[in-house]
Amino acid sequence: MADLIPLAQARCVPRKGSDHKLGEARLAELLPQIPGWELSEGGQALSRTFRFKDYYATMAFVNALAWIAHREDHHPDLGVHYDRAVVSFSTHDVGGLSENDFICAAKTSALTEQLP
Repeated sequence: MADLIPLAQARCVPRKGSDHKLGEARLAELLPQIPGWELSEGGQALSRTFRFKDYYATMAFVNALAWIAHREDHHPDLGVHYDRAVVSFSTHDVGGLSENDFICAAKTSALTEQLP
């Protein structure tokens, strides 16, 4: 899917079972498409820290991210602080990373281009 459609324009689909867990080769293909994100939790999650000028900007980002997560039915783990938000995606139903994590990471990164 991500080969044909840019990640930020793709849509999440339900993924269950280890068949949907991405292997190392696919992770290596997809990771460069989401600059600033890194593998975390032993390669089982994608994480990125987003920095903002103040709490209002941080919360605007978090609220916009909540809308994306709801729309895609794929929800991140969040750490919310005064001037930053730490975002982590993984697909618990596959026991690691799926394409949904990369799709949502790309959509999350795109938010920073639209927020104050």
